[in-house]
Amino acid sequence: MTTSITDVPLTNDRSTTSHPSAGHRYTYAARSVSAAGRRTYTAHLNPERRIVAAEPDFSRRFGRTSADTCGRSLYELLHPSSPSYLDRHFTRLSEGRCNRFDERMVGLGDSGRVFSAGITGIAVHDTTGGLAGIVVQVRPDQEATAAEEPAVHAPERLLSKLDAQVLEGVAAGASTVQLAARLYLSRQGVEYHVGLMLRKLKAPNRAALVARAHSLGMLTVGHWPPRVPPEFVK
Repeated sequence: MTTSITDVPLTNDRSTTSHPSAGHRYTYAARSVSAAGRRTYTAHLNPERRIVAAEPDFSRRFGRTSADTCGRSLYELLHPSSPSYLDRHFTRLSEGRCNRFDERMVGLGDSGRVFSAGITGIAVHDTTGGLAGIVVQVRPDQEATAAEEPAVHAPERLLSKLDAQVLEGVAAGASTVQLAARLYLSRQGVEYHVGLMLRKLKAPNRAALVARAHSLGMLTVGHWPPRVPPEFVK
């Protein structure tokens, strides 16, 4: 079962963590586990994407306390590669062009360790139809055991120098046209190399490719723009 908007009712429960400027106090109902067995962590953002309330486990998943989480921008909890993919979705929610989105993200956990996850954003409207806030649900990928980990062995993770440059560009949010100009390739050439890496890392799209690369240690953390470490380049 996946948590729905009705699972995060707004109440005046003073025992619930909130940010003083939020104007409301939020309390969260039973935590749920998705059909795939992944835990869901829930928080509430204001329209400016700052966290105004979060369940304690949400904060702990990002290596923070509840007091330290509330008031921060959601993007402060994510790897710098994530906003390039999430901005357009939050903009569509803010403009009323959609009520929900599902995407991939890379979070920063305890001690700066990265983790890949699915993220859902759900618009919350006030009585006039305006955007009152956004509920976000984060579903970290399960820790893979040796038996569960998809077969991507070290030699198969090695990239050519050009593929590494393409991956770095994708992780930084560069478009196909920008990469083509930067690397002196045609747009078809860029898409070809992206397609090779999607198949190599068994990722369905660019966002998942970046998340997968981070989870395998193929992109640096704490460095912007992201770089592929030399040990992953042929």
